[in-house]
Amino acid sequence: MPVRNRKESGTAERVLDIAERLMQIRGFNNFSYADIATELGITKASLHYHYPGKAELGQALITRYTRRFSEALADIDRDAPDARAKLEAYVDLYAGVLRNERMCMCGILAAEYPTLPDAMQSEVIGFFDENQRWLAELLKAGDADGTLKFTGRPEDVAQGILSTLEGAMLVARPYGDLARFAAAAGQLMAGLTT
Repeated sequence: MPVRNRKESGTAERVLDIAERLMQIRGFNNFSYADIATELGITKASLHYHYPGKAELGQALITRYTRRFSEALADIDRDAPDARAKLEAYVDLYAGVLRNERMCMCGILAAEYPTLPDAMQSEVIGFFDENQRWLAELLKAGDADGTLKFTGRPEDVAQGILSTLEGAMLVARPYGDLARFAAAAGQLMAGLTT
């Protein structure tokens, strides 16, 4: 990939910012390059300079989203004192997305999974796999430090946590009611904390 000057790099980031917001609100199949170009005040041809096709744009979005989410997980690992506090902070990541009237990008893409380009499908699975790995390690640490309780394999419980949070976001969305998400998250936490 050629090195671009600062202005070009800034445009590429603005494209990603707008596309991320649109994707988290509408989904991948319900926004177009024309939507982004109109909002930025540039031509569709300019968008193709930065991202030759929508599949490349989508893959860049998921890569960036996953990187940012991984950085948030690293911050949680660094800052939270124990496994329970880490799990609470993890749940708050999802609540924060809803507070901004958006959906988890990979959650919304999972609903569109069969229609996504192959590279995007792999990126979505990678996001979920990384989250499940992190949660399984968190559960093991919580079992060891006595702040979390659960039955079954940590990997299975991790999948349940991720599924509950993603599902709670989906159910809360049509109601526009963060309290619905908070109730589901509260039940999840109550079942896992000592």
